[in-house]
Amino acid sequence: MSESNAPKPSSSVKLVLLGEAAVGKSSLVLRFVNNDFQENKEPTIGAAFLTQKCSLPTRTIKFEIWDTAGQERFASLAPMYYRNAQAALVVYDLTKPSSLIKAKHWVAELQRQASPGIVIALVGNKLDLTSDGSGAGDSAGGDEAAGESAVERDEEAGENNEEQDAASGDARKVSTQEASSYAEEEGLLFFETSAKTGTNVTEVFTAIANAIPEASLKSGRGAGAGAGQGLGGRTEANSVNLTDRSPATAKEGCAC
Repeated sequence: MSESNAPKPSSSVKLVLLGEAAVGKSSLVLRFVNNDFQENKEPTIGAAFLTQKCSLPTRTIKFEIWDTAGQERFASLAPMYYRNAQAALVVYDLTKPSSLIKAKHWVAELQRQASPGIVIALVGNKLDLTSDGSGAGDSAGGDEAAGESAVERDEEAGENNEEQDAASGDARKVSTQEASSYAEEEGLLFFETSAKTGTNVTEVFTAIANAIPEASLKSGRGAGAGAGQGLGGRTEANSVNLTDRSPATAKEGCAC
């Protein structure tokens, strides 16, 4: 048997999703695992557990995914799910600035309490609701004139922008530049995705798989596979092939 035909080493990676309710965490997982999207998905209760394999050129990564509930009443359970996690997706909604504030809170908590060396990806979801996925939404700060007239102009401009956004179908409220700059400062992976269309979803998990340090990988089943039982968690296990590939990720792509 040639080396090329030899089985690749397989490692399990515990991955947790965190973020405000209704940002699309479950939809991202469903798109990655089943290549599916449900328009009116019910909120997650406690946490859901799913698995998916990602085949890289030199190894196979089995993601053990904990999709946590975003409602505030479940926030106290989060440490149980991110404990011993090797990776995390912190998700926010591109159309909701407050969700980025919450995402930053989760990043700070992970940096403070999660495993050292955890790979964190900041993910702005609902790209399909923006006009073109660019960094629209940056505010113009050229007018430094003080006084009531400036405030009035700002308010009028804001109203005009909202009307233009509605007319153009661009609901973006968080600019790419703002989020990517924060991610760069904190050493995070950064992606903007659409669970609805599938844009960049596989690429997020591929990037995480490639970023996991070899030293933190372990063979066999990862930690925490039963951590959520008895807490209203939903358990599912899936392994499917996703065929959508972009040229940019073909070399180190996730043959999931």
